[in-house]
Amino acid sequence: MGAPSNSGDGGKNALLRALPSVEQLLRRPSLEPLLSGVPRARAVAALRLAVDRARGRLVASGGPGFDDADVRHALATLATPGLRPVLNATGVVLHTNLGRAPLAASAVARVAEVARGYSNLEYDLDEGERGSRYAPLVGLLRSLTGAEDAVVVNNCAGAVLLVLAALAAGRECVVSRGELVEIGGGFRVPEVMKQSGAKLVEVGTTNRTRLSDYAAALGPETALLVKVHRSNFALVGFTEEVEVAELSALGRARGVPVFQDLGAGALVPLKGPGSSQELTVAQAVSAGADVVAFSGDKLLGGPQAGVVVGRSALISRIKAHPLMRALRVDKLTVAALEATLVLYRDGRADEVPVHRLLAQPPEDLRARAVRLQGLLAGRGVRARVASVVGQVGGGAMPLAGLPSSACILTLEKPEAFLERLRAGMPPVIGRITDGEVLLDVRCLEEEELQAVADAVTAAIPGNPP
Repeated sequence: MGAPSNSGDGGKNALLRALPSVEQLLRRPSLEPLLSGVPRARAVAALRLAVDRARGRLVASGGPGFDDADVRHALATLATPGLRPVLNATGVVLHTNLGRAPLAASAVARVAEVARGYSNLEYDLDEGERGSRYAPLVGLLRSLTGAEDAVVVNNCAGAVLLVLAALAAGRECVVSRGELVEIGGGFRVPEVMKQSGAKLVEVGTTNRTRLSDYAAALGPETALLVKVHRSNFALVGFTEEVEVAELSALGRARGVPVFQDLGAGALVPLKGPGSSQELTVAQAVSAGADVVAFSGDKLLGGPQAGVVVGRSALISRIKAHPLMRALRVDKLTVAALEATLVLYRDGRADEVPVHRLLAQPPEDLRARAVRLQGLLAGRGVRARVASVVGQVGGGAMPLAGLPSSACILTLEKPEAFLERLRAGMPPVIGRITDGEVLLDVRCLEEEELQAVADAVTAAIPGNPP
């Protein structure tokens, strides 16, 4: 009798009923070489995944049915980590989807050292008793920012939530309408702020807010004057805003603390063509902000974290709030952040990858693009080198245009090509502009160019994978 027909629902149903069970596949002779040496638990998981893949294919298109190749695919899938390194050819330095800031070598080493064994995370070695997990960070943050005290939580949105909950729950926070921003993933700062229990009082207009607007809104229920740095967008044209120094003077005169949500978290002035100057944390503290919150994995160049610095009395209230426990960081974050801050303390900020990537001269980038072009040409792939403009990314410096160079490929189906690049090992992430594939070299290391050339060659239609 021939194989069931796959025409019509009856044929599809017959093929679905004919799918083998896991036990049958475990005994199938043709699969013995594939499963030899594979732990039984993984083999069973792979066979289930393979059958599910075949079932999905049958439901979607009516065939073909199960094939031993499905097992090879399933084994490869299970052997591949879900979170893995990629090569960033987008030209976006702080690419949120790609993990934002790469860590400095010393930070990576410190994380590995702390992760492989026990540590004094909450143990005071001098006193022989319970200590604070923030102790390794507080002194560094105080010296680098000029603040009296500091604390660290899991990210900047968490920091904002904690500050408002600790200092303004049930009371009013005055903030400019032009600073009520939306951050990544559709989360809006006003909604995050409302979760704290604080009452928002919006002042000014979208494009213009004056000091008199803040002053008129102050009352007996005002707990904080809030300044949100517009780090992920810019207002241009007919605009006016109040700088933190002016707001702080008003706050001191009226006895109301000023909270600055600084976002990007630059600790030093930025260098490099196309970079715009960001307000540094130390400048915000010096200007009079009583509490400042900023990210650890943006312009600071460390791990994901939300850092809060400010006056001791206010930081003490923040530390004592119940949310502090819910938002605390783990030992790996403490290790990576401490090692990163040490580089700033020692005057070695250029070893923080973000600063090195931003400061690259255009001529160096062009030379790297030419080298990539040569590697591609040696594999029969034609590409041209062109000047392009990259981005800082991560919601930092929205007006900054980073002059860079890229290898440009003209292909019939650029979207399909990028999909094949993403499926490679390692995955390469590029971008499409005007229907062409751009491989920006700003975020590619010299030793990665060979791997990019290999991945591009394999992704070209007709070339062997």
